Amino acid sequence: MSGERKRGLGRGLDALISSATSDAPGVTSVPVGDLEPNPFQPRTEWDAARLEELAASIREHGVIQPLIVTRAVGKKPYQIIAGERRWRAAIAAGLTEVPVIIREITTMEALEIALVENVQRADLNPIEEALAYRQLVGEFGLTQEQVAARVGKSRSAIANTLRLLDAPEQIRDAVVQGVISAGHARALLAVSDRALQLELFRRVVDNGLNVRQTERLVAAATRPVQEQPDEPEAPALSPDERAVQQRLQQRLGTRVDLRRGPRGSGSIVIHFYSDEELNGILSRIDALD
Repeated sequence: MSGERKRGLGRGLDALISSATSDAPGVTSVPVGDLEPNPFQPRTEWDAARLEELAASIREHGVIQPLIVTRAVGKKPYQIIAGERRWRAAIAAGLTEVPVIIREITTMEALEIALVENVQRADLNPIEEALAYRQLVGEFGLTQEQVAARVGKSRSAIANTLRLLDAPEQIRDAVVQGVISAGHARALLAVSDRALQLELFRRVVDNGLNVRQTERLVAAATRPVQEQPDEPEAPALSPDERAVQQRLQQRLGTRVDLRRGPRGSGSIVIHFYSDEELNGILSRIDALD
C-alpha cells in the first residue's frame, strides 16, 4: 500500500466502491488464488446460508460487480479492499477468476472502505461495527465526529455503539450470536456492578425479555433501597442456612434472601424484576408440587 495520508475520503470513496459492472472500463480478471483478504476487514462472522445463496447466484450469473483490490506486499499479488464476500462465494461456486478494479490506496482508506461497505449493507454485527470504530479512533486518530461523517451516522450513534465494548465478554458474545440485541446490552450497561449485570443478563435471556422490559428490570434492580434504621441487623446465616438459600435460588431461578429472626423465626424474600419473571417464578413453584 502507498504511504499513510490522514485525509477524508470524500468523493474518492464513492469512486472506489462505485456500482461498476464487470464489463466497465478498468475492470480486469485475476485468479482467485492471487487475492488475499483485507487484514482490516471489520467483519469476522460469515453467514453460511447467505454465502451459499450468493454462490448460487454467481454460478448462474457470474460476479456482476467487480471487487476493489490493491497491490499487496505479502505473499499474494493483490489484497481485497471491498468484496470479500463475493470472493468467498466465487470460490464456493467453483470460479477460477473474478473481475477486479485495481486501486492505489492507504491503510486507513482500506479500513474505511471495508467498514463503509459493510455498514451500508448491514453486514456487520454490532460488536464488529464497534471494533471497527474503535480502530478508526484508536489507531488512526479520528474523532467520533469524523467517524460519524464517514459512515453517515450521528456522533451519538457511534458513541452508543462503542459503549458495547465495555460489556463483559459473555454479553458481547450474546450480541454477536443474536441471543440479545445491542439495545439489550446497552440497557444492561447501566448496571455498574458486573456480578449484578451478569445476573440480570441471565434473567433477560431466560425470560426472553424485550429491550423495554430489560430497561425496567435494570431500573428496578438498581433502585436505591430505602434505609430502615430501626430494623435490627439480621444475624449472619449459618453454612446450612446459606446452603438452603442457594438451593432456593437455583430452584426458583432468581435471587432469594433467607433472613433469620429471634427464637427460630425468619422470612424468605423472593426477588423479581418484571411481571414476566414473577410469572416464571410462580410456574416453577407450581411445578414443585
